[in-house]
Formats: sequence, structure tokens, C-alpha cells
Amino acid sequence: MSSKHTNEGDIALSSAVVHRLFNELRLGISKGDIDNALEADELQTLPALDQLRALLNRLNIKGIKGGAVAWHRFDRRQLPALVCFDEQWWLASNDGDDVLLQSDEGQSDRVVSSSELSGVSVLWLKRVSSGRDKDAETPTARKLIMSALFQDKAWLGNVMVATVIVNILAVATSLFALQVYDRVVPTLAYSTLTTLVVGMAGIVLLDWLLKRTRAKVLDSLAADVDMRLSKQVFQHLLHLRLDNQPNSLGTLNAQVNGLESVRQFFTSGIVFGLIDLPFAIMFIAFIGVIGGVVGWVYALLFPIAIILGLITQFRLKSLIKKQIMRSNERQGLLIDVIRGSESIRANNAGWRFSKEWEQITQSLASYQVRQKTISQLSTATTGSLSTIAYVSAVVVGVFQVEAGNLTMGGMIACSILGGRVINPISQGVQYLVQWQSVSQSLNMVDQLLALELERQPDQHLLVGEKTIESIAVDNVRFAYTDSPVKHLDIESLTFHAGDRVLLVGPIGCGKSTLLKVLAGLYRPGEGRVKLGSLDLWEIDPQFVTSHISYLPQNVHLFKGTLKSNLTLSGTVSDTEMMDVVKELGVDKIAQGNPKGMELEVSEGGEGLSGGQRQLVALSRTITAKPTIWLLDEPTASLDGDSEKRVWEVLKQHIKPTDILVVSTHRPMLAAHIANRVLVMQQGKVVRDGAPAAILPGLMSNKATKPATSTAPAATKEASSPSSRTKRGFNAI
Repeated sequence: MSSKHTNEGDIALSSAVVHRLFNELRLGISKGDIDNALEADELQTLPALDQLRALLNRLNIKGIKGGAVAWHRFDRRQLPALVCFDEQWWLASNDGDDVLLQSDEGQSDRVVSSSELSGVSVLWLKRVSSGRDKDAETPTARKLIMSALFQDKAWLGNVMVATVIVNILAVATSLFALQVYDRVVPTLAYSTLTTLVVGMAGIVLLDWLLKRTRAKVLDSLAADVDMRLSKQVFQHLLHLRLDNQPNSLGTLNAQVNGLESVRQFFTSGIVFGLIDLPFAIMFIAFIGVIGGVVGWVYALLFPIAIILGLITQFRLKSLIKKQIMRSNERQGLLIDVIRGSESIRANNAGWRFSKEWEQITQSLASYQVRQKTISQLSTATTGSLSTIAYVSAVVVGVFQVEAGNLTMGGMIACSILGGRVINPISQGVQYLVQWQSVSQSLNMVDQLLALELERQPDQHLLVGEKTIESIAVDNVRFAYTDSPVKHLDIESLTFHAGDRVLLVGPIGCGKSTLLKVLAGLYRPGEGRVKLGSLDLWEIDPQFVTSHISYLPQNVHLFKGTLKSNLTLSGTVSDTEMMDVVKELGVDKIAQGNPKGMELEVSEGGEGLSGGQRQLVALSRTITAKPTIWLLDEPTASLDGDSEKRVWEVLKQHIKPTDILVVSTHRPMLAAHIANRVLVMQQGKVVRDGAPAAILPGLMSNKATKPATSTAPAATKEASSPSSRTKRGFNAI
């Protein structure tokens, strides 16, 4: 290491440099406060990263995450950051292709090339976003629902007309009571009673028909909205950028399942209750017409009930949000336990997961108790308001009867209409409570819809060339979201027609990531991937998948049969499938079971060995007949004889003009089909040449050196999103 590249643990942070970094992050911390914090004795002896973490804690700065990484693995898009260079800390920022270094006030700035910083340490900080950006163009669940609801507006007029008539007919019951008590009872006019009863029978029948029609219209509408929304969300899920997917399957599952509560909301009586709620004002007006001041009783209690519902909703908002988050954690834990049950039992780790499950369940139970307490309090209070309204209306009615302003039939009619005011309000409060759960579910769906797609909906996609002569990467840099570490850093690399390439290198060197970038599964943050002469990300995905086949390192089979997994795309003939199956020896799996090719396969391929799953996936790849073969450890789970057979079968099926790129830790067995070997380390291609020139050196190195990676511990990143660990700290 150069004298300029000093161990950061030996050099204290400068308050001026830290102040500059905080200013770049708009934290609003004064230099005096930073000076006072850094002068504390307990901070003086800490390494730089721990010192920075302690400084953030001491200054009570929240919502910041950061870490330490070597410069050659650092993603420059995360600048500004602190670098330890020439025996002091500097604030580094981009200055074109070079890097601008700033230190203490009064000291001149420096501009250095990126190569001069090779090997130095970087301390980076980044604000944690408090929420997603609300882009007007970003689709949301609410927008999708409204679009589906009002695509055909005819239903709205029908439902509104039916609702108005149904609520007007409700007044007939009170008018019936008014006439009976004021005219029929005093004179025993049975003919009038008969006429009133016949009229009420017609009103009841019409009311039933209107409610039935309204329910049928809304049920059909809800089913249509649910189908359209579910289809759009699922299509969005299928076309997400794989490198931007949430790390937690529980969270992703909850975001998709959020549609269920939305569907229940539209298919339940809640919608009818919310539609009928505004008509409570109309009933108050009718009470005022019939009973005079009696209407003021309900007019005064109506806003009280509404305010009670709004307060309840406000109190439940954060509580339900926390409950959903913990429920997602439990769902993720459940998925982890189911998938890793063998490892849990083999390592006697059941107690650990049981404890975590109990802790989450306990917190969920406490949230549910608090939620029910608030809901029951609201329900009881609203019920009491209903009773108070009835009693108050009767008392006021008595005085009105005494004054001659109201008849006995009028007071009874007001009581009946009063029930039409209070009951919708009582139900409305409960609907507002339920809406909180629906609202949080919609927010979960919105988070899914906000994730970036592999292609933009309005993007004009190109159709590639008929003959693919090459696939190349140019100045490609790839880092996972919110990670400062570059998992790929390749200036230029081209694979030509006829190339048979072996990718070799230590674990975590970027082989799998490179294959995923070439396959168009991961999108690089910088640079281009060119399929022929066109940018891969400007080509229609259908064309890309017709020429490129990618075999992942971790093979996944789907629930179904052995045959359905072998013909996953549905475009392979039985003859072609059986020919490849026999060549690879997959037919032995079917022969060992009475069901043959209809052998049932569980989720993930449970019931088949790792080698059998790998052979099934290889069969799918071969029958796809791609132009570009990208294979990630295709024989890792196979025995020696099976591995030799696989290489021979691949050699037969790969056309002379095809491109083969294989990641392997056993290159000698595949050397006979290769004409090129790439050696990767820390995301870079360090050697590129013929097998005869490279493989003997690799084998001699393995024979003379211990089997450990030469990469620094801080840069051993795995190439999958689930293992994006790095040296650093999360949001404080």
C-alpha cells in the first residue's frame, strides 16, 4: 500500500470534514456541536466508522445509514463520502471523471484520479427515505380502482337512482305510523287501514326489488374491479426489475395480498352503508318537517357521532400500520422456517425461531387488543348516543304534544325516522374503522406498484437483429439498491459467435451477477449491455428471451408434474422433450415412479434431489434452443458420470454460431468444450485467454495455496439480493 493510503483506524475524523459531509446531507448540524461531540474521551479511541456512528448517536441524528468499504468496490453514485487519503480524511465528490477532495477550511482542494484512490477506505452516509416519492405518473391502487370503477359510468346513475328511491321509500314507514295513530286508531277506520296496508305492501316489494338490483349491480362491478386490479398487479409483479424486489418475501406477499381486503370491502355491505350515510341528513329534515324542534335533537347529535368516528379512525391509523408491519414480519419468518426446516432441525435452532415467533405474536396480540379496545369503545359510545337521541326525542316530543305542535302519531313517526338517522351513523363509525385496514392495504399495494419495471410502459421497444453475432458489456457498473459496493465493474467485454467461455473465480467475485446482467435480469446502474448492435434494455423482452437462456445456480421447480416442469414454456413438443430427457438421464426419474412423467412435483421441487432438479432445468434450457447460453454452475449438484454426460449433451446441442458462457468451480471437466477462460475477482475480469494458457496456472495456485479467498473480508459480497451484507450500519 502506498504511503498515501493510510489505515483509517489510525486517523481521527476532522470536525471540519464531517461538517462538510453533514452539510451535503442537509442535516443542519453546526460545526461547534460536532467539535464538542468529537472531543468526548470515549470517541477518541474508536475506529473511524465506530466514531462516526457514535457521533450520530450523540447528536441524536435519525434516518441515516452508512458503512465502510474499499474505494475500488465503491459505487461513485453514492458520493459525497469521506475518504482516508494522504494521512487524513477528505470529503470526496465527483468532478467529472476525476474526484474532488476537500478537507479543513483554509486548505486547498485537490483533484485526483480514481486510480490514485485505489485501496483507500471510504466512509459513506445516506439519508433513509421517509417515504416514496409521489410521482403523478406513478400508478397507485386508488387510481387503478377509480379507473376500473368509472370505465363504464352507466352503473353510477342506476345505483344513485335506486339509492335515492330506497331512502325515500323508507320515509313511508313513518308516514304509515303517523296515519294509523292519528286517523285509523281514533276512528277505527278499517277501510283506511286496508288502503294503507296495501300501499305499504307495494312499497315493500318495490324496496326489495331496488335493493336486490342495486346489490347485483355493485357485486358485478366489484368482481370486475377485482379481476382488473388483480391482473394489473400480478402483471406488474411479473415484470419487476429483479434487482429491486423487496428482500422480504413476507412483505412482497403481503403487498399482493392487500388486494384481498380491498375486494372484501367492495363486495360487503360496507359500500351500501357508506352510500346510505349522507341520507341521514335527509331524514333529519323530514323529522324537522313532522316534529319541528324534535329534529334539532338529531341535528345536534349527528356531528357528535361523526366526530367520534373520525377520532376513532385517527387513533387506529398508526396502530393498524404497525400491526400490518409486524404481520408481514411474521409471514416472512414463516416462509423462512418452512423453507429452512431441515437446517433448523439439523442445527437444533428451533428454540431461536420459536422465540422470535412468540415475540412477534405477542406484539401482534397487544396491537389487536388495543385495536379492539378502541373499536369497542367507539361502538359502545355510539350505541349510547343512539339511546340518548331516542330518549331526548321522546322527551322533547312530549312537550311538543302538550303544546299542541305535535300529535302522538307524529311523535312515533319521528322515533321511526330517528332510527334511520342513528343506525347509519353507528354503522358508519364502524365502516370508518374498517376503512383504515383497507387504506393500509392499498398503501401496501402502492408500494408494490412503485417498484420499477424492467421496461417502462411508454418505452418504444425495438426488435433485435435476426442473427445475433455478439453480446457485450461496455463500462458496466452494477450495485444493489442502497448499496455503495460495486458488484460488477467491467470496462469492456465482448462475447462473439462461437465463443465457449468459462467464468472462474472465488466465491462472491461477481460471476453470477455478470450472467444475470447479460441475461437482462439485472439492470446495470452504469454502462450498456449490447445484444448485437442494440442496447439490451431497448429491445422487446420477448425477443431477448427467444435468443437468451439463463440457467440459475439455485434451480426452482414449480408445483405440478415432472412433465409440466420440463415443458415450462408450453412450446416444446413431446418428441423433442423426450429426446433430451433420455440424453440427460431424466427419464430415470420417471421410470422410478408408477406415475411416470405425471410424477407430482411440490413447490420448489421438494421430493427431487438437487441433482435431479438441475437435470430438469438443463432439459428446459436445451429444449429452448437459444442463441446465447448463460449457465450458472450447471453441474454443481451432479456426480462425476452425470457431469461428463451433461457436457457431452451440451456439446451436441450448442450450434457452432451459438455463444456459451458458463460459471463453474470445476473448469477442468469443461475445458474440452471451451475456447476461452475469464478469471474474475471482486467484480472485475482480471484474466482473459485460452484455457491452455490460464487453467494450468489456476490449478497450480489451488495446489500451493490454502483454499481461502484473496478478497478482503469487507468486500466478500454474494451476488443475490438476499445476501447484500456489507460492513456498515443501518438507519439510526
